[in-house]
Amino acid sequence: MERIPILRMGEFLLVTIQVDLHDQLALNLQEDLAEKISATSARAVLIDISSVDMVDSFIGRMIASISALSRIMDAETVIVGMQPAVAITLVELGLTLEGVSTALDVERGMARLRARMNHER
Repeated sequence: MERIPILRMGEFLLVTIQVDLHDQLALNLQEDLAEKISATSARAVLIDISSVDMVDSFIGRMIASISALSRIMDAETVIVGMQPAVAITLVELGLTLEGVSTALDVERGMARLRARMNHER
């Protein structure tokens, strides 16, 4: 069964999607991420989608769902590296990804998460 690796970096989890994100893979990622947040008590999740060049409504909803799931489990989520075509498609599909934080790249996403973590302390 195909899985996307989830790496732990201190209080953060890093997910780098480097393959085409099909429906079952997105469902597996949601399940794996929930388990990893629970097992590690991670405070934040950074999801790099810079290699994703196409999404459909299901994948868009899954991104929002993964972010909501993380929030419920007390972990902030930032999506980074969104390609312009992906952003345009999400808007055209009417998916605003409410509550999903974004950043242009991994560096900015990590800075945003660190700032949030420092603010909460």
